[in-house]
Amino acid sequence: MTSPLSAGYSRIAGTGSFLPPKRVSNADLAARLAGQGIETSDDWIIARTGIHARHFADADVACSDLAVEAARNALVAAKVDASEVDLIILATSTPDMVFPSTACIVQRKLGIQGCAAFDVQAVCSGFVYALTIADSMIRTGAARKALIIGSEVFSRLLDFTDRTTCVLFGDGAGAVVLEASDTPGILASELHADGRHVDILCTPGAVSNGQVMGVPFLKMDGQAVFKLAVGVLEDVARSVLQKAQREASDIDWLIPHQANIRIMHGTAKKLKLPLEKVIVTVDEHGNTSAASIPLAMDAGVRSGSIKRGDTLMLEGVGGGFTWGAVLLDF
Repeated sequence: MTSPLSAGYSRIAGTGSFLPPKRVSNADLAARLAGQGIETSDDWIIARTGIHARHFADADVACSDLAVEAARNALVAAKVDASEVDLIILATSTPDMVFPSTACIVQRKLGIQGCAAFDVQAVCSGFVYALTIADSMIRTGAARKALIIGSEVFSRLLDFTDRTTCVLFGDGAGAVVLEASDTPGILASELHADGRHVDILCTPGAVSNGQVMGVPFLKMDGQAVFKLAVGVLEDVARSVLQKAQREASDIDWLIPHQANIRIMHGTAKKLKLPLEKVIVTVDEHGNTSAASIPLAMDAGVRSGSIKRGDTLMLEGVGGGFTWGAVLLDF
């Protein structure tokens, strides 16, 4: 029997984002590395990644602090009071602490009580995972208004003696309010993981007996990630389009995980989408992992590029190896 609270669909009511004020240019980073005898340059970084700058949080700023600011901006955009939220899902790989969840900390900071709140850990695919879970919960009547957040302080995981990884990542948060709707919003979604590739992108440290065991810095096999990413992103996008009975030509905006401009362009090319239809923020944000898709979406909305009624393809790929996509009418 269908729950009396169930809704046919879920729809994004508002978006929000937040970047820490400290902007770190490629030149700033090159100077920092030069002090350790490591050579890099603005040209070297741009040629390989498309990144010009990223934002780093101050030492006293937590993942939850960024998340709260993004959440507040999304709530304002959605014209929803925090007290109306009955579900919080936060995607992150850089939580405030081992436990409780950063979602519960955000819940307290927003002054919300009683609703379900939990974290999702799927690295750079985390926001797509979280959005898919929230959509399912709304469709079954378990929630009516959900706050979905991606928030990261990846600068805490970087080895600043490794120029192949430390130039890639930044900090930030993005959020959406997802609410029950009588008209279609999220049209189709799909999630995947392949644990055989755990080792190509990971932070293999752990806390045990009061000490960090293993390596607490991000490690990545860039070539292996690139090879896998382009293929799975095309496949999952086509599968989601098929589920929704849409064509690639129906996509108004492709909002991929902002990891590397070459991966993003490669995915668009395979889908035969012009680059003008790709929302790009990696140049100024770097790779913000689970925060990158909602950050890019909010940037597109606030610039006026993304408008109500547009069809969006969101897709992410990250450590695990995880990947997924969501097709929605905004």
